[in-house]
Amino acid sequence: MTRGLDVTIRTIRTIRTQGRWKSRDVWCALAGAVSLALVVWAASTVALPVNSDVGLVGVLPYPFWIGVLLLNVAFVVALRGDAAGPARRPVMLWLVVVLVLVLFGTAAFVTDVPRGEVAFRHLGIADALSQNEGIDPEIDAYFNWPGFFALLATVLRATGLDPVTVALWAPVLNMGLWLAALGVLTRYLTSDPRRRWLVLWVFCLGNWQDQDYLSPQAFGFFLYLVVIALVIGPLAARPPEFRGFRRADLAAWWQGRSPAEPRPGHRVSALAGTLLLVVVICASHQLTPFLVLIAIAALTLSGRVWPSRLPLITAVLLALWLAYPASAYLIGHPPLAGAGLQTAIAANVVDRVSGSAGHVLVVQLRIVLTLILWALAAAGALRDWRRGRIDIRVVLLAVTPLLLFPVQSYGGEMLIRVSLFALPFIAMQACSVLLPTDGSTRPSSRAAGGLALTCFLLAVLTITGRFGNAEYDVFTDGEMAAVATAQRLAPPGSAVISAAHPTPWRSEAYLEHRYRTIEELCPSDLSTAMCGPLVYDYARRNSAGAFLLLTRSSEASLVLTGQSSPGGFAELEEWLSRQSGVELAFSNADARVYRVVAP
Repeated sequence: MTRGLDVTIRTIRTIRTQGRWKSRDVWCALAGAVSLALVVWAASTVALPVNSDVGLVGVLPYPFWIGVLLLNVAFVVALRGDAAGPARRPVMLWLVVVLVLVLFGTAAFVTDVPRGEVAFRHLGIADALSQNEGIDPEIDAYFNWPGFFALLATVLRATGLDPVTVALWAPVLNMGLWLAALGVLTRYLTSDPRRRWLVLWVFCLGNWQDQDYLSPQAFGFFLYLVVIALVIGPLAARPPEFRGFRRADLAAWWQGRSPAEPRPGHRVSALAGTLLLVVVICASHQLTPFLVLIAIAALTLSGRVWPSRLPLITAVLLALWLAYPASAYLIGHPPLAGAGLQTAIAANVVDRVSGSAGHVLVVQLRIVLTLILWALAAAGALRDWRRGRIDIRVVLLAVTPLLLFPVQSYGGEMLIRVSLFALPFIAMQACSVLLPTDGSTRPSSRAAGGLALTCFLLAVLTITGRFGNAEYDVFTDGEMAAVATAQRLAPPGSAVISAAHPTPWRSEAYLEHRYRTIEELCPSDLSTAMCGPLVYDYARRNSAGAFLLLTRSSEASLVLTGQSSPGGFAELEEWLSRQSGVELAFSNADARVYRVVAP
């Protein structure tokens, strides 16, 4: 009895010891705080506008990069400890939070204006829905998939939050939601706590796609991760033994699967939740439902999903939405228009690798980062296969998004979306190389050093890729003032014409004006001789008048992407300003607004 008491006392002491923070944990937590302080201070010193064709990476001071390096070293040091211990989880969580703020909140430390045009447009759509009864699908494509915008309008009206502030911090919020869903998902894929934390870290480090702004895509991707977590968790199946390729054997294998979740109530609730989420995704975004369908179908065909009819139900829900609520858009935009591998490569790769030297370098580094992650994932899959522990679910979820690449160019963004949906599982598979040991074995000092260096290099590439367009997607107060003036002066029904799409407009009065760009009016030639008369004639044909909104950022986008030269666009503006009925209505260092009076 005395011996048993001694064992109990030793066990209690061990638990208490494991529950306390060690000096390593304290130093890692402090390193994370110092890293965040360095990044915030360094980013706040950046002067606007950003005059570098490689984006923020060209103007961020060196303390920023010291903070990034320190953060990755702190994470690897913490990872070498007992990452599964109850006292270590807050340290790991804190470091992940700091990483999210560093990678996805840097722009918010530079400026209080949201990056990119699209976030402003989405605020305008939500505002239009909140002020009008019903949804008219004839307006544009967004009103054929209004689910996200209706939710956004409801949240903004219910909470009274400032829409611009919501858009400014949306990347941080969306990444938090993505990581929460991915954290639940990885629990079904691995029992190794170090591997789970590293998956979250690599997922952040590889997220150059910049799809986490206030958008239906960010919302749809979060729901996609939740659906996958439900499918591989409560709805998972125990696949029966495969006996051969004869018809009878295949039928027996297909019908012989049994649910891995023993509680029927949990399975029914998970199935109902999955179908509800599929409906919400179908109502919110054009592309995400197809990726959901492909993923569910692949997992079901592999025998890893219990409800074998789930892909069929998903396909029916998607078809019903396309046939009815989204029919107005699809009549003029067939889903398979422009399909083909050659077309997809031209739109997603060839057309993007053009422009100034710095812009081309940024695009090339994005491609390099993607190839590095895919190479690490391939090496990890090979290692797992040789060891007999490869998870077919991870492989399928990483590869199946590629099936959509040749189907639709998606405005030259299909490769970006495909790489985003594959990234969580690419990161999962890459960890087989980055962290080849299991949870009971600590990585060696050499392996830890290599991991820290790899993470730092990935962070540099991601920051370069994410903020490489800062010269034209980070707006100044002068540009915001010009946009506000144009929208205030323009009467309902008038046209507002910008140089190109990187313009922070349409956040208000979304339905009151006709918004066009010079880039759209002159798709093939922006020279003064060809483009000037086209723009002038379009502006003069509007009976309610027109306003030319020429901002520094929109002009910079045309120069960086190689569509125009600084002198060429200045010549076009000078020609337009001399025409009859054109007068300067507003001007500052970053923008000009011209009023065009109809004859």
